[in-house]
Amino acid sequence: MASSQKIKSFSWRNDDEESRMTMFDVCHGEVREKIVLQRLIVIARLPPDADPTELGAYYEKLNFQLSKQYIWDHMTGLLLIYPSCLLHVVESSREVLVSVLKDLKDMQQQPAGTLLEAAKVVFMTHNPPNRLFQQWSYKVLSADLGTEVTKGHDEEDEHTETLVCTVLSALQNLGERLKISKAVPGSGLEKSPEVSQFVENVSQDVVNNLLAREELMTPQQHLQMFNSPLNISMDFGQVMRSGCLTTV
Repeated sequence: MASSQKIKSFSWRNDDEESRMTMFDVCHGEVREKIVLQRLIVIARLPPDADPTELGAYYEKLNFQLSKQYIWDHMTGLLLIYPSCLLHVVESSREVLVSVLKDLKDMQQQPAGTLLEAAKVVFMTHNPPNRLFQQWSYKVLSADLGTEVTKGHDEEDEHTETLVCTVLSALQNLGERLKISKAVPGSGLEKSPEVSQFVENVSQDVVNNLLAREELMTPQQHLQMFNSPLNISMDFGQVMRSGCLTTV
């Protein structure tokens, strides 16, 4: 039933039905998606003296500013702040995602003492079938939870693609489990079994390992790729962006 509703919400119509919104839609939160949804996953390293609460407040402010600038581009996602790094999932329009990347780039170019020291783009997908999260929120993970080590393998020996797939799979499971449990966002979610299960698979060691992988782009490299001209090879029928680094 949910799938059919999704297909219907994105269908094109010639009449005015698509543009109309009923009171039922408003009351039940079933407002149809008006943007081409994109999902961005970024990671970053925190300075030793970073204040997780200050970092969370910073992104809350950024989210508020973007919501005023792009009033129709609803932003959802989750910011997990580990003791030494962070993982940020953002779901919205391309304009909002680019704004987040530009903010990361500007933050890294600031003098020492900034909230973040390094950042990498783990994954970016265009037009996913649905949102993983119903709203945006952030969680500060406790030291014990954040330093929990993934058991069963050594992440340093894993291929970058394998580690990225581990993150994607764990996020998919987290989104589904949160929807089923109907967990209420807030400080209580920090100790929830859903987040604990996620950290068992994606510990801060995994995030720090990914930060050291040269295959992953920095925000600045990612933005340069978007702004670079296209190099079209007629011989092979391939379209490549100039200066594009290998990524997953």
